[in-house]
Formats: sequence, C-alpha cells, structure tokens
Amino acid sequence: MKEDNTIILTGAAGFIGSCMAQHLNDNGYKNLILVDDFGHESKRKNWENKERVACIDRKELKDFLAQATLSVDLIIHLGARTDTTEFDYSIHQELNVDYSKFIWNFCAEKQIPLIYASSAATYGDGELGYNDDHEVVEELKPLNPYGISKNEFDKWALKQPSSPTFWTGLKFFNIYGPNEYHKGRMASVIWHSFNQINDSGLVKLFKSHKEGYADGEQLRDFVYVKDLLKVILWMTNEMLAENWSIDNNGLYNLGTGKARSFEDLVKATFKGLEIEPKIEFIDMPIDIRDKYQYFTEANMNKLHSAGYNEDFYTLESGVYDYVKNYLINDIYY
Repeated sequence: MKEDNTIILTGAAGFIGSCMAQHLNDNGYKNLILVDDFGHESKRKNWENKERVACIDRKELKDFLAQATLSVDLIIHLGARTDTTEFDYSIHQELNVDYSKFIWNFCAEKQIPLIYASSAATYGDGELGYNDDHEVVEELKPLNPYGISKNEFDKWALKQPSSPTFWTGLKFFNIYGPNEYHKGRMASVIWHSFNQINDSGLVKLFKSHKEGYADGEQLRDFVYVKDLLKVILWMTNEMLAENWSIDNNGLYNLGTGKARSFEDLVKATFKGLEIEPKIEFIDMPIDIRDKYQYFTEANMNKLHSAGYNEDFYTLESGVYDYVKNYLINDIYY
C-alpha cells in the first residue's frame, strides 16, 4: 500500500460504501474519490467526515474521468440500486447494469484493477446451490429485478474479451452493520428489531409461508459489514501490490459460510440490549411473498483458496458489537 494511491469508491454515501471509505481511511488510504448522489440529507453523516480528495455526483463521473489528469489506481464499485422491492427493471438496468458496464470498460481500457459488488440475490431460491463457480452463472434464476440485474452484469463481465488487469465481483450475502440508518424498509432485521424493541418491547418477524420452515426459522447467511470491509481491503492491498494472480480474477461469495435463523438474529439483538426476547410472528407482505429466499449459505472455499483466511464474526459477536457500539448511541462508522 502506498499513501498516494488514488481509489475511486462508488456508493460512498450508502451503508456499505461509507463504511468502506472509513475503513480505507483507517488503513492509510486518504486519496479517495467518493462517488454517489450526495443530495440525500439522510445520508450526510455517512460520508461528510471521510477523508477524500473529491466528492463526485454519480451522473458526473463520466465527464470527470474524461477530463481528469490524476492517475486512478483502483476502483471499488459498490454503488447500486439495492431495493429488492423495486420492480421497475429499467431502474436496475440503468444503475446496476449500464453504469457498471461503463466502469468496467473504463477499467479495462486503462488497465485499472476493479472490485465490484454483485449479490447473493443472483442465486434465486438456491435450487442450483450457492457456489461461486462461473459455470453456473448462466443458469441462475434470481427472484426479483434487483437480483436479475446483478446476474446480468456478472454474465456480461464473464464474456468480455477485454477486462481490467485484476478484477473481482463479490456476491454479498445478508450484510448488516452501522451506517444503515437511512435505509428504512431495506435496513437489516437487526436495525428494525432494535427500533421495535425500543418502541414496544417486542419484535415482529415474518411467519413462514413455505413447507419445511417453521416461523422464524428462515435461514440466511448473515455477514457483519466489518468482515466485508476486511475482505475488500485485503483484495485492494493484493491488487495494488500486484500480488493478485490473474488466475484469481472472477466472482466470489462473501458470506460466513454458515446459515442462521432470523429467530437467532433477533435473540442476539435482545441480548445486546440485555432484555429477555419477546417475538411475535406476522404474515409476510404479499408483494414479496413469492420472491422470498428461505435459505442462503455461501460456499466460501473459493475465497479461502485465493488466500483469505481471517476468521469471521459469529452472528452473536457481530450483532453484539453493532448493538452496543453503534445502535444504542446512534454512532456512525
């Protein structure tokens, strides 16, 4: 790592992007070009104190890059429309596919390393498993427009004859952690649980509408955002030091490799608040009922084979840290 490395970070005002900016700052990267729509006041606390050389509106990035004289060393592309309840595919096409193609082509032309966010939503209902093999990408059947858009870009990227020097697409599983205060309905179950407990002393969870799953026993691979940051920083360091092998380029799962229930998640939230659990089960909204993933669990062998061997937070330790050190006092990362 060189202190003068210049990194473009998209999605920098959002949940994961703003955490990534801070983590890069904390590890010596100060020459950051932050890219996002910075007009949302609800996101201001996410990014305003981050060290950077510029904040660029996402619509102005093309012109900025065409005119810029500085040398870009790496792009971390985390910007996306992540709302799984947005069913207008044209929005996902514009922000998750077309914009990503622009960034890919720029990196390929300039031979700049690229790390971008894909999603575990690409796996759909999991009928083909949760393996990050490239061979299965064309056969995946995502359940919503968001997942479709992420998979369409993955498919496109894998077919390109020209690619960035080093590149990875990271299939994020269920990420939770600080700086998601603005996300509303799309915030993590932990955030919602924390607020429900403060308001009423109980948490409402969706009933199961699928045979074989009891209420609250829907399973997801929950990942603390601090683990995601560590993985991306490791890849960043490897790529900038040119230690990354081109044979390692490609798609990677980013989960813990262990599915846990929503009931476990909520009980961990109660524990962080030192309150006895009280859970009520309610019907799942009709608009997401047939698009709902009942099980996700990342196969993490590929990432470990590439050389990453750090331990991940357990569900209990991650939720405890999030609740105690951020949610209780409305602290940002």
